[in-house]
Amino acid sequence: MKHYLKVYMLLFVLFPIIAFSQSEVSGTISDQATGLSLPGVNVIIKGTTAGTITDIDGNYTLKVSSGQILAYSYVGYVKQEVVYQGQSKLDIKLLEDASVLDEVLLVGYGSTRKEAVTGAVQKVTSEEFNKGAIVSADQLLSGKSAGVRITTGGGGPGEGAEIRIRGGSSLSANNNPLIVIDGVPLDQRGVQGVRNALNAINPSEIQEMVVLKDASATAIYGSRASNGVILITTKRTKKGAPFQIEYGFQFSVENVTDKIDVFNGDEFRTLINARSDNNPAKPLGLASTDWQNEVYRSATGGIHDITFSEGFEKFNYRVNYNNTSRQGILGNDLFRRNAITLNLGSSLLKDNLKLNLTSVGSFDDNVFANRGAIRNAIVFDPTQPIFSDGSPFDGFFEYVQPNGDPIALAPKNPVAQLEQDDNKARSKRNITNLNASYKLPFYDKVTINTNAGYDYAELDGRQFISKNSASQLNGEFRNFYSGLNRNVNLDVFLIYKNFVERFNLNYDFTAGHSYQEFYVESDQQVTEQGTLITKPTIKNRNSLEGYFGRLNLDFASKYFISASFRRDGSSRFGDANRWGNFPAVSLGWKINNEEFLVNSQTISNLKLRAGYGVTGNQEIGPNYGYLGIFTPGQASASVQFGDTFVNTLRPQAFDENLRWEETEQYNVGVDFGFLKNRINLSVDAYYRETTDLLAQVPVPAGSNLSDFLTTNVGETKSRGLEANLDVDIIRSENLKWSINVNATLQDLEITKLNLSDDANFFIPRGGISGGVGNNIQIWKPGYDPTTFFVFRQVYDQTGSPIEGAYVDVNGDNQITEADRVAYKKATPDAFIGFSSSLTYKNLDFAFTFRGSLGNYVYNNVYSDIGNYRFIEDAPGDFYFNGSTNVLETNFFNSQLFSDYYIRKADFVRLDNLSVGYTIPFEHVNFRASITGTNLFVITDYKGLDPEISSGIDNNFYPRPRGFVLGFNFIF
Repeated sequence: MKHYLKVYMLLFVLFPIIAFSQSEVSGTISDQATGLSLPGVNVIIKGTTAGTITDIDGNYTLKVSSGQILAYSYVGYVKQEVVYQGQSKLDIKLLEDASVLDEVLLVGYGSTRKEAVTGAVQKVTSEEFNKGAIVSADQLLSGKSAGVRITTGGGGPGEGAEIRIRGGSSLSANNNPLIVIDGVPLDQRGVQGVRNALNAINPSEIQEMVVLKDASATAIYGSRASNGVILITTKRTKKGAPFQIEYGFQFSVENVTDKIDVFNGDEFRTLINARSDNNPAKPLGLASTDWQNEVYRSATGGIHDITFSEGFEKFNYRVNYNNTSRQGILGNDLFRRNAITLNLGSSLLKDNLKLNLTSVGSFDDNVFANRGAIRNAIVFDPTQPIFSDGSPFDGFFEYVQPNGDPIALAPKNPVAQLEQDDNKARSKRNITNLNASYKLPFYDKVTINTNAGYDYAELDGRQFISKNSASQLNGEFRNFYSGLNRNVNLDVFLIYKNFVERFNLNYDFTAGHSYQEFYVESDQQVTEQGTLITKPTIKNRNSLEGYFGRLNLDFASKYFISASFRRDGSSRFGDANRWGNFPAVSLGWKINNEEFLVNSQTISNLKLRAGYGVTGNQEIGPNYGYLGIFTPGQASASVQFGDTFVNTLRPQAFDENLRWEETEQYNVGVDFGFLKNRINLSVDAYYRETTDLLAQVPVPAGSNLSDFLTTNVGETKSRGLEANLDVDIIRSENLKWSINVNATLQDLEITKLNLSDDANFFIPRGGISGGVGNNIQIWKPGYDPTTFFVFRQVYDQTGSPIEGAYVDVNGDNQITEADRVAYKKATPDAFIGFSSSLTYKNLDFAFTFRGSLGNYVYNNVYSDIGNYRFIEDAPGDFYFNGSTNVLETNFFNSQLFSDYYIRKADFVRLDNLSVGYTIPFEHVNFRASITGTNLFVITDYKGLDPEISSGIDNNFYPRPRGFVLGFNFIF
């Protein structure tokens, strides 16, 4: 006891001495270059949680013990650590981080410092990408960039997406942006037989995406750049990086979020009996089958990633293997991918020669579910069973005639459709690019660059539909299909860089030549009228050649000028229209570098930008639309000569004056940065006019060799406003919180159609179900290309629509086609993205919301099957199920063209939410995460999904809700 008492007394004596040794230090933190004080600098005692931040004058006060290390950190500055030695005052000068100030952005055929960019350009890095079990690269970018709208075509595994930058510039020519992967421009038409041309790229191997939006940024790509450019860079290993192994695994589960509202078995029997006085004219079953439940399933998936990387003095490598397996929620839908990504870098000849090789090889296996089951699951009689004893259709219930043959016009059992249709395809693809950059040793201002790219894809598929299927009256259906796509690219260009001290001028000049050739080949053997027919091989080849140059001027990091010119020739046009010229110029003024603003403590960046440019579009569909060509006809169109049937050749329509689409675009922008760029805001406004629009349009019978012709049809104009806000709300040693908000306003209008001088002339578009040849949208001058064309519905006093009652628009006392009007549109007026990232010590949290305003959807499900005639008057001894919407309208006949079915489809969607935790061990870092995708949608739209790119909701493959469990190891 005496021993413990002595210890306590000793501690009592030493405590004030220890406490006294913890001194109070104060000081001011300032910018080393300007001497200006820095507010908000984090001051932390290293190894502890104790710390403070500087006040608005850059001052701080902190209690610290001698020998402890003080760490000073601030966004945009190099972190500094100082050993405290007991002084009462400690002033610190922080050095700006050159890597932040001189951030490099890729642009076409080169790169530039971010502060020198004069066009509308945005970079999204891997840290900002969407999280989860991402299969396709386009999903990484969704909701992350102003002016970029990405809409998946449905919920299938690896499903392709519609990417629109500033809304697209064309009507029916290809509106996809040009995508360049490590220097290889992809074929904008996609690759035959694959769900998504971007599926060859492992998303986890992408380092960054740079979006080029305006013409001054994209015109260097000339004829392929009217719809913007996305530059994708894969991950590389840095010089001197240690050997590292990374392994990641993700397991996902997905389920359907919603279904079409149709009658269940009991409701359907009640409905039919009530409308037939309990004496139905056709037989009802005793079952209660939820057909949508039967065709949709809980889908699972897994992704494995393993990477080896290392960097040496003169050589670096990175090798990644990816295995992806993803079920679809529809029946037997399946996507599998095995991919290898190789990145090699080498520096030779005293670092004058730099070689970079990127090669991506992928092997995809697809099982394509019969999507006809989606509609049949909606309309099949819910009182009928899945199976029927003694059924000759592999035991599945089907509607039959008295002789046992299936009723041709009856819906087919959707479960049978999935089980009896075996459609599989295997594709392999390789994208390789070799980049060589040689700096002349005798004149180091000149660098010669070569990009040699190769994109090759092969497809081999086959489809069998059982002879016992009710859809196969002539026996088993067989379809063997194969094909290849080859895309070869060669760019040679030089870059000259120099500095003129007298004028404080940095300038660079780029000049080069580009050649790209595309080759597509396809073969098919298919059953026609019970016989397997070998189709002639189809081969298509086209090429593109270009000459380009660019000059960039930088005066004292204040005034910037960029000018470019490209001349492209395309084999898709005749001699008279083969070549096109695409100039661009842009200006920038870095106002914050002027003397009157350079010392501002609030404004850290202020730049004005303005640009003009011309781009083209040669993605017109057919390669030889200016020539009269012939294609093989169907076997049913054969001509008999004696005992021999000769296949016919079918002439194709052509326009010998076919020419480029050209888009002129003006862009003005301003970039703001506040508080050492902790707050960044970019605003861009653009105006765009497209002339000589390419489209496939109907032509009068006998005027050409077909009822449809690809030709130049008119002009459009579009305008928009884009804003992108990035805020580092908190940036401390242990806590980091940032947000991004991007918003886009847009307006697109057809201004001219060349096919007629009639002011009321329009071209019908937007085919719908519920009849043959019906359209619900129009192209008409003065309107958006997705405008609906409808009758104005008349309603009774209770607000219910009156069947067949429409507004007599022209006042002639009768309702005719002349009373249909242009009404609403599918294109949104505005769309937004909102994302946030929060990290506290080892815990991280991120989410992404997307929203759309002003868009409308035509509910073709309601209009097609939401009437009693559809349900009761089926053409045979069977019933169709119908939409419960018929109880609201009480329509007996379909009212396909009523504006009642045009529904407001604004929405806000939580695309992505991720929570992760990292545990650092001695030799390995471990991270576990859970991610939710498509978690909820806020909308007033009553259909399946408000996000329909075409604006026509009909038999849509539902987007699933998913949950992903992920584990990552870094050794």
